[in-house]
Amino acid sequence: MTAHSVERGPSRSEHTEGAGRSVSKDWLRALKLSASIERDPGRTLAVAFDEIAQMRGDAPAILFGGGWFSFRELSERSGRYARWAQARGLRKGDAVALVMESRPDYVAIWLGLTRIGVVVALINHHLAGTALAHCIRIASPRLILASVANYPKCAEAVGDEGELVRCDDSLESALAAQSRAALDLDAAALPTLSDPALYIYTSGTTGLPKAAIVSHRRIMNWALWFCGLLDVTPDDRMYVCLPLYHSVGGVVAIWATLLGGGSVVLRERFSASAFWTDVVEHGCTLFQYIGELCRYLAHAAPCEAETKHRLRLVVGNGLRPEVWPVFQKRFAIPRILEFYAATESNFSLYNVEGEPGAIGRIPSFLAASRTIQLVRYDAETDAPLRNAEGFCIACGPDEPGEAIARIVNDFEGYLDRAASEKKILRDVFAPGDAWMRSGDLMRRDARGFFYFVDRVGDTFRWKGENVATAEVAQAIAAYPGVIDVTVYGVEVPRRDGRAGMAAIVANESFDIAGLYAHLSAQLPAYARPLFLRLSHGLQVTETFKHRKGALAAEGFDPRKIGAPVFFASSERSIYAALDLALYEKILAGAVPL
Repeated sequence: MTAHSVERGPSRSEHTEGAGRSVSKDWLRALKLSASIERDPGRTLAVAFDEIAQMRGDAPAILFGGGWFSFRELSERSGRYARWAQARGLRKGDAVALVMESRPDYVAIWLGLTRIGVVVALINHHLAGTALAHCIRIASPRLILASVANYPKCAEAVGDEGELVRCDDSLESALAAQSRAALDLDAAALPTLSDPALYIYTSGTTGLPKAAIVSHRRIMNWALWFCGLLDVTPDDRMYVCLPLYHSVGGVVAIWATLLGGGSVVLRERFSASAFWTDVVEHGCTLFQYIGELCRYLAHAAPCEAETKHRLRLVVGNGLRPEVWPVFQKRFAIPRILEFYAATESNFSLYNVEGEPGAIGRIPSFLAASRTIQLVRYDAETDAPLRNAEGFCIACGPDEPGEAIARIVNDFEGYLDRAASEKKILRDVFAPGDAWMRSGDLMRRDARGFFYFVDRVGDTFRWKGENVATAEVAQAIAAYPGVIDVTVYGVEVPRRDGRAGMAAIVANESFDIAGLYAHLSAQLPAYARPLFLRLSHGLQVTETFKHRKGALAAEGFDPRKIGAPVFFASSERSIYAALDLALYEKILAGAVPL
């Protein structure tokens, strides 16, 4: 990467949008750009990027640390990786596993390898041991590319089973020896839109990660659709601190920006203390978020830089309804574009209107082409409910249900065929039809806005009722002093279903004495957590999803939990301390629940 000096971006006033902005223009831009994809089955991301690189030349494409890759440099370097791979005998259809921290070269590597039809498995570099070996093995790679820091654990994970290449000086020398000339491939060797480009893994909050297949077509769709929705121009700079091995950080944020001629400011990881300084110093106009990042920022101590940014829009998913107004007001964010999507999914939703808390809405002119339904869900069977005729039951307005989408040759699924089949729901509304299960519960209001309710696996049943953990967590998060919270179900002897339990991270202003009354006003009795535990912090995945498995396994046993535990005493209308004597009484069934 050339050590160019860092430039400042355009002023904030250049991106201030008028109150009369029409959201229909956002949709039309996205539709126009994505409609161009099918005109040429050979125009993959690398081809499209080369077109932009010819126009943008020496303008910065990816800024990182004290330097950057220009558009020309990124195009040429990816070409060198393609030639290097060819020289090693890699061909269309082969797979390569990539285990590397967030670096500009990460982008150059997979862009270059996919130029020649190689499929790149983007593996979480935080993994080790069994999980790392599993992710590498299921991709069946001809080659494993690992950074210097990740090489030892990769060598331990694969042993003698795979060819491992370290991204060090020797690889750099091999790249330097490659020609800068354009690749010359015959038609049979060129990848097409229908060919697989990437394997992107689920985060693995439960069980080992699964590898989702992502074709060149879907990469182009993601990039150009968001390029249109965000109205990216060469004046834009996107701040990316999300992992590059996931679809949002590694594909959407980067390529929506680059295909619009804008620049990407890449950071290896998120830092709440350095965030606003980074954004201001680099003149960033766009930021790709995961909802938890916004929550971290909203709880961080004030800093001078937070009032000097030039952001015109932030885009992402998972922004909690209670965090949305706080985040937007405190940091004067002109526009928030929340969306819903999953790497393996065949549908997505977009909240172009900026409706707080909503994950999207389908405009009338797209309704016919976006066949999405909410169907009633049974937590006991972990499957949609069926009527007497055996068909699924559609939900009414504001009724929560699992989101499903009709499959019309647009579900690429996982490398594991059995896992793919589990995502498919058949004979849903008519014999022989097929729909993809999202695994997410949503509700849709009378205006057509969709709202996330919970993951189906996180929903549990207590006292004959389904409890959505996300809604309970939202109610707890609204209580003063709560910094973070996660909700889950725990088994109670002699009781059917699972009782609610919450792990809470709080500050010094938190007063547990008033929490019972607060939740009584917010939630029905069956949904209020029966148990609470106070924690110093909650474990999360690399994409900031709470890890609940270990918490649920510890249950409400005060001997296993090295933190204060409380029990909801309905007789006293408080959360009382749960000592060993009370714990034994609950186990014996001597305490009313």
